Amino acid sequence: MSYLTSPTDTAHAPHESTPRGIGVPGFAHPLLAPTEWAELLRCSGGLVLRQDAEHGGSRAPLRTGPLHWAVLNVSNGPGARPDPHCLPAAARLRETGVRLLGHLDMGRGTRPFGELLSDAHRYLEWYKADGFWLDRCPTDRTLLPDTRRLATTLRALGGGYLVFGHGSHPHPGYAESADQLVTFAGSWADYRWSQVAEWTADYPPERFCHLVHSVPRTHLDEALRIARWQGAGTVYVTDRRAAAAAGTADGAWEALPGYWDDIVSRIGTGVSE
Repeated sequence: MSYLTSPTDTAHAPHESTPRGIGVPGFAHPLLAPTEWAELLRCSGGLVLRQDAEHGGSRAPLRTGPLHWAVLNVSNGPGARPDPHCLPAAARLRETGVRLLGHLDMGRGTRPFGELLSDAHRYLEWYKADGFWLDRCPTDRTLLPDTRRLATTLRALGGGYLVFGHGSHPHPGYAESADQLVTFAGSWADYRWSQVAEWTADYPPERFCHLVHSVPRTHLDEALRIARWQGAGTVYVTDRRAAAAAGTADGAWEALPGYWDDIVSRIGTGVSE
């Protein structure tokens, strides 16, 4: 079972009652995965209006349903031109109130700043992205200033919601620049014995996401319990396996889990801010 890196510290209690949601790190192209994109619409929950006392009693839109966000990856980025299949898929998803995140590959800090901004502009102009998924985001302290600069610029452009796709625990300073950090992305074999960094207990669960592949159906509940215990407010769990030749887990996220309905029913229809 997973635990905090300082398990004897009783001040860090498990988040057993934490509301959870689903983050989709990137289904295949809508032309190749129409069922997957249709399922995003089905479980999005749509929008409702809530009386908002903090804003003069105005009726503020509120997203319902378990889906927190979904990543659009046209061709390891936005592609060279607007994609005729991705345009309507992105528009329909955004109409439900689900955050649409453009995929930006940081290459662990090796991609030039200008290239990343160029991709970001395309996502915003063509697909009206609500934010960005910074894939292969660096984790070490030395690259923190560059990542902060990128995050600040993306927010200034209008890409408000930022998810840093580290895949492991980064230096704590990264939490200051992201809305959410992916602190685990990998296999069930690794996840079931994983440890969560103690500093994460200083932040609410909505600041963290876990992505786990190769989870057998019989261990689905256990995987979700680990996510709650470690304080991850957003999860994606699948029985799909990563392509061994690719060396990454990306292929595991491209299709629906075999137990998709079970995940949706377990996570429920809680309201997400």
